[in-house]
Amino acid sequence: MPDYIISDTGPERAYLVGASERGSRPLLSVDDSLNELALLADTAGMLVVGRATQNLNRIDPATYIGAGKVEEILAAVTAADAEVVIFDDELSPRHQRELEKRFGEAIKILDRSALILDIFAQHANTREGALQVELAQYEYRLPRLTRQWTHLARQSGGAAGRGGTGGVGLRGPGETQLEVDRREIRRRISKLRQEIEQVRMHRSRHRSQRERAGVTLVALVGYTNAGKSTLLRALTGADVYIANQLFATLDPTTRRVELPTGRSVLLTDTVGFIQKLPTTLIVAFRATLEEITQADLLLHVVDVTHPNVLQHIETVEDTLAEIDMPSVPRVLVWNKMDLWGNNPLPPLPEDGDYIAQVAVSAEKKLGMNDLLSAIETALASTMYRVKLLLPFERGDLVSYLYETASVESNQSTEEGVLLGVQMPAALYQRFKSYQVTR
Repeated sequence: MPDYIISDTGPERAYLVGASERGSRPLLSVDDSLNELALLADTAGMLVVGRATQNLNRIDPATYIGAGKVEEILAAVTAADAEVVIFDDELSPRHQRELEKRFGEAIKILDRSALILDIFAQHANTREGALQVELAQYEYRLPRLTRQWTHLARQSGGAAGRGGTGGVGLRGPGETQLEVDRREIRRRISKLRQEIEQVRMHRSRHRSQRERAGVTLVALVGYTNAGKSTLLRALTGADVYIANQLFATLDPTTRRVELPTGRSVLLTDTVGFIQKLPTTLIVAFRATLEEITQADLLLHVVDVTHPNVLQHIETVEDTLAEIDMPSVPRVLVWNKMDLWGNNPLPPLPEDGDYIAQVAVSAEKKLGMNDLLSAIETALASTMYRVKLLLPFERGDLVSYLYETASVESNQSTEEGVLLGVQMPAALYQRFKSYQVTR
């Protein structure tokens, strides 16, 4: 199986290929998409030495771009001394096999999905992340397995290297090495799914405890490198890894943040999105992405300076729809305003259901108070406003409500402490028996 992990001996020289099919309406132009692919290649440790584009009436069933274009690119790749050719779209197993044959064994053929999987493998720092990436890698590679890709024991690096497939055992009567490898991959996929399901169940139990406690969850979402981790650090002081590269962080980070009224909420950051995100990754990371679907509020962080910012917003919205994101309030956070100056903001997307927009600079910690106020206002739209009568001896509940809800009034009566409170639905269910109508 080819090793997608970049060698320590120096950066691989990469040649990029993009195709545009007539009649299609991609979010990004072929040139803009190739610019993004170049950033991905750089993140993976490669050196981009050239690129080519092709306009197609239809995708060629054998070579994707047509035999003539393959010969043209092969000549350019040879002249540029490139070692790997990266296609900007996911190649079918047939395309992969045919292109490997045409380009020869000396040149590796990758597609955008394989490159993203490689980056995820390099950046998965927890066992959960490693499991999810390894599953996505195997599910991507299984239909592409050929005799050139065996033996599995040759594989090294990445999530698979850490999890380890090891040797594959003895062959049965009449079995080819290819059949043995396929069986071993299917066995490994099954085991990984079981382990990830255990992770999902653990998250579910933790989430149930949080919901019983009535803790509000605010999730950061956004295109990769929009500044979500920087914003998390600016709001909470969290010690999180920050780098100016795509997919710098994969593993979820959750921290507590205090709103202007003194109420605390949990703020969680997960993996960034990107156009053409491999389906295998979305499926593998579903346990992690479920954190987003359980949020009471979404903060959609965007890089206002990016020329394709509106397309990035649409990509994130499409991905949220793909993971069945419920309808919850959303705040659009225009980040990197320190680089934007006094230019007018781009138009607010019409179909994004955003209830507010805030301009900030996470790097310079500008606009943080405005953002916290917007969070509070947005959450108030989902709150129950109730009167609660608590016994004097339950001072612990009074203190708890001050920490987790928005207490608007506090009055001592003969029967107990009368509180006017705004609280989320989960917390309301817990305190419903204390509600009064006075």
